Amino acid sequence: MNAYDRDLGKPDGLAVLHYGDGEFAVMSPGRYVLCAVTGAKVSLEALRYWSPELQEAYASPAEALKRWQETSA
Repeated sequence: MNAYDRDLGKPDGLAVLHYGDGEFAVMSPGRYVLCAVTGAKVSLEALRYWSPELQEAYASPAEALKRWQETSA
């Protein structure tokens, strides 16, 4: 996970990230991203699951598995 300056961005704003293998880069500062499956807000501190291929974030392993099953079928 990348470190970021907590004073950057909007206090409740949506961040824009570039997802890589094992890390992400903050393209536009914010406090959270949206889960691609559920639309739930995921704080950057809690973000653990994403797809570099699809460039999307997931709230938990269950959502990541669901998306993987959808895209591999």
